Amino acid sequence: MESTLKQLKLAYPGLSFKPAHQFCWSPENHEISYKRSATGDAAIWSLLHETGHALLDHSSYQADFQLVRLEVAAWDKAKAVAATIGVTIDENHIQDCLDTYRDWLYKRSICPTCRTKCLQQNDFVHYRCFNCHTTWRVTPSRFCRAYRSTKNIQQPATFHLAK
Repeated sequence: MESTLKQLKLAYPGLSFKPAHQFCWSPENHEISYKRSATGDAAIWSLLHETGHALLDHSSYQADFQLVRLEVAAWDKAKAVAATIGVTIDENHIQDCLDTYRDWLYKRSICPTCRTKCLQQNDFVHYRCFNCHTTWRVTPSRFCRAYRSTKNIQQPATFHLAK
């Protein structure tokens, strides 16, 4: 991984790299953190992926689905960067990584009442079931288990047609 790190530093002198406990891109610090003790292809691919986030200047997302799109874009950029330094990223590895985000999104979208799969609402804070009309909030963190809370959420009025 040291060789790849050196190549990236030469190719992108405007990027800052810092050893840490995990691989990540910090838009606040404009820093790519990498796990120095990590070895093998997966470590190199992770470094390239975080470099992809940095080069695309990813900073935030509002909707859960936007996060998945950012991850796909970062992997696409990582593949392009990898090609310039003679590295090939295994497509199965990319899809395995993306599956973790897809699974996260899927779990958040399940209605806690009727188990229907739903979409996040325009306020990007709540989900609302189009089947039973339950509204729920999810944690904003992508690193937390997918908790769904209906506590203190005002339910919409229900109208019944007279027979």
